[in-house]
Amino acid sequence: MTRIGLISDTHGYLDDAVFRHFENCDEVWHGGDFGPDVAEPLKAFKPLRGVYGNIDGYDIRSEFPERLRWRCEDVDICMIHIGGYPGRYAPSIRNELYINPPKLFISGHSHILKIIYDEKIKCLHMNPGAAGKHGWHKVRTLVRFVIDGDRIKDCEVIELGKR
Repeated sequence: MTRIGLISDTHGYLDDAVFRHFENCDEVWHGGDFGPDVAEPLKAFKPLRGVYGNIDGYDIRSEFPERLRWRCEDVDICMIHIGGYPGRYAPSIRNELYINPPKLFISGHSHILKIIYDEKIKCLHMNPGAAGKHGWHKVRTLVRFVIDGDRIKDCEVIELGKR
């Protein structure tokens, strides 16, 4: 069993509450748009996986890829910052999702928290919304969930407060 803390679109702002909410997580995954001074504290806290976003500079882009595909336990995962969502996937990832769908697809960018099962490709899509203070979202959000073998379960949405 692997407990995951999922965050995105911090834009250089890392709320202290993130550490409290992710305290019992085994790993933290970041869906891009880290911004400055976010990756290092997260890496010091828990093992960190992530992708760069459109606002990220060379420091983040040199450490994190644009697209990441890996397995956590028995779950195939694909993450990209600008990925869209079921029925409206971004052109840069659409073919991969339809030809070789993962079990879990993670994206950020929209600042809209969405957790949707795509029946067409049998894939769960997660976008944790935005945890930072920059953007048009009204509430800062995170997601916490568990991967247990081939199951994704115990998903929790966490609100950090107003932007």
